[in-house]
Amino acid sequence: MKKQLTFFISALSIYSTLVGCSNQQMNNSDETTQESVIDSTLQTDKQATTNADTTIEFGSTIDVNGTGVTVEENIVTITKGGTYCLSGTLEGGQVIVNAGDTDQVELLLNGVQLTSSTSAPIYIMNADKTTLTLVDGTESIITDADSYLFEDSSIDEPSAAIFSKDDLKINGTGSLVVNANYNNAIASKDDLDIKDGNITITAVNNGLKGKDSIEIDNGTFVINSGGDAIKSDNTTDSTKGWITIHDGTFNLTTTGDGIQAETNLLINGGTFTIETGGGSENSSSKSEDWGTWGMPGRNQSSSTTSDETTSAKALKAGVNLTIENGNFTIDSSDDSLHTNDSVTINNGTFSIASGDDGIHADTTLEINGGTIDITKSYEGLESTTVTINDGTIHLVTSDDGINAAGGNDGSAMNGRPGQNNFSSSSGMIYFNGGYVYVDASGDGIDANGSIEMSNGTVIVNGPTNGGNGSLDFDQTFTINGGLFIASGSKDMLQTPSSSSTQNTIVVSSNTSSNTLINVQDSSGVNLVTYAPAKTSEVIIISSPEFKTGETYTISTGGTSTATPTDGLYEGGSYSGGSDVATLTISSAVTSNTTLNMGMGGPGGMMRR
Repeated sequence: MKKQLTFFISALSIYSTLVGCSNQQMNNSDETTQESVIDSTLQTDKQATTNADTTIEFGSTIDVNGTGVTVEENIVTITKGGTYCLSGTLEGGQVIVNAGDTDQVELLLNGVQLTSSTSAPIYIMNADKTTLTLVDGTESIITDADSYLFEDSSIDEPSAAIFSKDDLKINGTGSLVVNANYNNAIASKDDLDIKDGNITITAVNNGLKGKDSIEIDNGTFVINSGGDAIKSDNTTDSTKGWITIHDGTFNLTTTGDGIQAETNLLINGGTFTIETGGGSENSSSKSEDWGTWGMPGRNQSSSTTSDETTSAKALKAGVNLTIENGNFTIDSSDDSLHTNDSVTINNGTFSIASGDDGIHADTTLEINGGTIDITKSYEGLESTTVTINDGTIHLVTSDDGINAAGGNDGSAMNGRPGQNNFSSSSGMIYFNGGYVYVDASGDGIDANGSIEMSNGTVIVNGPTNGGNGSLDFDQTFTINGGLFIASGSKDMLQTPSSSSTQNTIVVSSNTSSNTLINVQDSSGVNLVTYAPAKTSEVIIISSPEFKTGETYTISTGGTSTATPTDGLYEGGSYSGGSDVATLTISSAVTSNTTLNMGMGGPGGMMRR
């Protein structure tokens, strides 16, 4: 019996030596089996960490146990497919993967520290695909040089602390710290796929870069970058250059863009805290002396060229930007959400402070749900066509609240926020549902074409100056349903069109900020009670309750027993006001004064 026990202990000791790189993964085998129902792909990745074909231990010497590895001074080269466990500390060295075209290589980063004084500490020169597995309970640190020595001066590769010329995948629940002193932190010339991990990056240029694509399923990311935090930039193939994020926690602080996709950016969920370009307070819109975008005082670049480093958008896509869900806290010196084509928001929670537009799409912007709170922006929502079907939206803007115009946003190219000199008259705004509150210093709602409202609630606190209006449209504004309230100055007054099927009341009355305006029917029933947030000269109210032939009394001042939301008192009783008008509705628009309609300026033109 003692001989059997001695043999068992010896065998266990030998086995532990061979797979010591990943013993803790073996202890999680029951948990791994349970997770297989949830994510079979991730389960396979965890199974792979239970065995290493070859172990590489760095220290005063480089100890290799297994095959597929050559060592020349401080350079370790992996020459064939398999699983390799890296641990220990290597200073002034490099790990190179140079395997066959069909080989798949897995590197288990088991608390390894790699530092190079001349190049990238991990250089994946050739393989079909390489996987970096972050071993649970460990932290690996990768630090590159601040200048690289290249064998061929005409080829600037590698160009990242972890650089792959082929597909690169990162998984595992361990931690990875990358200090990129030369250029990018983690880069793949093909696809970059991240399944999990705790990744902290400090990079002089880009944090994560996958030329063809980036897909992130989960993980925690802290990225501080001098360029873009996360980027895919294939410009030659329209099917590539995309980014998809399914979940994860992202804390991104960057001089450039937060997340940039050359084609499509899709976010299904996650928590995002993003600061770009020093934040919204760094917008050069604060100064008449225009400089390079986000950097007041510097010489402006030529308007005929585009300097990528001047773009400091939080979420940016060349084609489509789609948000299915997620929590977003954004402070950006440039547009917070931007695309050269279409933005679609289906759900999510957004807290946005922008030095330029809150959300900008060159072609279409569609909001189908979610909670959007833009606390600071030049223009809140901007696109050729803006469609709001659902959601709760609050906008605070120094110019237009919602701007529908045609053309391109020139802020990223010409270094001047708000330089959206659109010329098309096809801009459209559709309110089909949801709740929209606008506090605008420029036009509240501005369309180069027309506005249509069929449902929902829209409240506009427009400008107090005479050069703008709460409404500005070139063609028509038809209201066929919903509650619409707008207050502001009267010099540029425009009202809903006579083609509307829902009636509108326009009341000219100088009203101090937070003073109640009340509308009652002939029976004394309260229909609308509202307190504008600013001093106003005119208020426009359209409600399904307003009936042709009925008489309504409009009062100002007084009190209400209801609790207001954005100045709107729903329910409760009203008393103590002074009557300012009694109107009998005889047409789509009824007013207590002669309406001297102002000319609606072309949407999107910046006024100063």
